Amino acid sequence: MTALIHHFDNVADADGPLDIVPVGGRIGAEIRGVRLGGDLDDDVVAAIRAALVRHKVIFFRNQTHLTDESHEAFAARLGEPLAHPTVPVAEGSRFLLELNSKEGEAASAWHTDITFLPAFPSASILRALIIPPAGGDTLWANGAAAYAELAPPLKALVERLRAVHTNAYDYAASRPDASNDQIKRHREIFASTVYETEHPVVHIHPETQERVLLLGNFVKSFVGLNRDDFARIFGLLQDHITKPENTVRWRWAPGDVAIWDNRATQHRAIADFGKQRRLLRRATIAGSVPVGVDGGHSRVVKPEPELLAAE
Repeated sequence: MTALIHHFDNVADADGPLDIVPVGGRIGAEIRGVRLGGDLDDDVVAAIRAALVRHKVIFFRNQTHLTDESHEAFAARLGEPLAHPTVPVAEGSRFLLELNSKEGEAASAWHTDITFLPAFPSASILRALIIPPAGGDTLWANGAAAYAELAPPLKALVERLRAVHTNAYDYAASRPDASNDQIKRHREIFASTVYETEHPVVHIHPETQERVLLLGNFVKSFVGLNRDDFARIFGLLQDHITKPENTVRWRWAPGDVAIWDNRATQHRAIADFGKQRRLLRRATIAGSVPVGVDGGHSRVVKPEPELLAAE
């Protein structure tokens, strides 16, 4: 079992083999001098995994040598790759998701990747191909630091809450400037099959044993609460998780790679680049079903479990 990490101790491990430069006070670090690929030595891969768990999101500059094939090969060194359940893979790849801006589109709402599945990804590996001259940065937030800062009465409340996550969220409400074509594309592709999963709002990180707030834009309700109470509590918690002290911001350059611990973070792109081109590709690594403070696991709501078992 990995030793419990102090929530605000975003400093490099003095005994580690990598050249690590922390970026934010509570989250994020750049790793220098590593050439990513499927042929990395086992000890380097282990050190990268340890840095990921410690810093929550890690960055690598100048990885322009990576191709889709070597991106996928490196991802497979970190775990079992997972394709997106509804969005087709990038052309010519096995499991990469392409994030190709259209009319200034970007995933600009705070979220944790694919939490509408019961065993959502443990990590994501994002590679920048084309980046606007200005704009298009990405933010990450530390859900463990956010939980640790809550007052004891709020901790007692959130530890008992469960949230329903779905990919059939109100896209138009989250993006009021979206065109009719964008809304239609969301419904026909991203939400082509509706998934819903009930997760604990606080789950135990399987490696660090940290307690982490698990929320984001895929949450549609809290079990047992009416819509108004849900909206107030959800807003309070989301604002707390994403306050500047808990975040790090990355200015992309072509060839950059970001890897984040999807079990401990939320992230969002900043859609401030107009109609400029922004192209990235992402690999995700399979995770495990979360466990709450009370020992309860997440559970599938839709598709109905018996239908999943029959497939």
